[in-house]
Amino acid sequence: MMKIAVVDDEKAIREEMESLIREKRPDCHIESFESGDRLLLAEGQYDIVFLDIQMSGRNGIDTARLLRQRSEHMVIVFVSGIKDYVFQAFDVAAFHYLLKPLEKEKFEEVLDRALREAEKHRRDEAGFLLVKTRNRTVSVPKSGIFYVESRGKKAEVHTGKDAVEMYASLNGLEAELGAGFYRCHRGYLVNMAYVSEYYHDRILLTNGETIYLAKEKYSEFVKEYMRYLKGGGVSYG
Repeated sequence: MMKIAVVDDEKAIREEMESLIREKRPDCHIESFESGDRLLLAEGQYDIVFLDIQMSGRNGIDTARLLRQRSEHMVIVFVSGIKDYVFQAFDVAAFHYLLKPLEKEKFEEVLDRALREAEKHRRDEAGFLLVKTRNRTVSVPKSGIFYVESRGKKAEVHTGKDAVEMYASLNGLEAELGAGFYRCHRGYLVNMAYVSEYYHDRILLTNGETIYLAKEKYSEFVKEYMRYLKGGGVSYG
């Protein structure tokens, strides 16, 4: 389901945009905010953001700059009563710039295009894990992840080149990474593609590293690994 944020300090404008979106795409999940600060506090991950520029507190341009630190692929559509900020909108890679008062046909046209763009980003990211650190978001190919290690409230994603730390639980990453990855220990997720050898208490990876295998999981791991090999591996999208 597409997640859309509507941000404007005028309640009537927010309600108008929400109504137009629901009329066109009732399947979308919409959240509305009266300011950029409220949106940033929500810390939600949105596919599309309709963002007013002239608001009390943090303006739309500054809000967009902070949103870009969280995601390079969020589709941002500015909504404003004046044209003065068009060039600043380019600096934050805005998808479009709509003028108030809103024209129904124009809004629906931009909404359709924004949804297609967001869907394209979703397809492109299907084979990637978005690793969100404090200041940036990095796209890591799932096929390049050797294993993930739990480190308290954080997780460390190990690739052939380095390790990237992120705030995430191993339970959540296990669901996100899906087929091809196995929870071999309470503190480890392993990519089956890089298993070289395995023993009752450990797994040797193709890059020479060794990770733990819980003894009580040994039998299940062997079955899953054999099933993985028989299936010819896994496609990461």
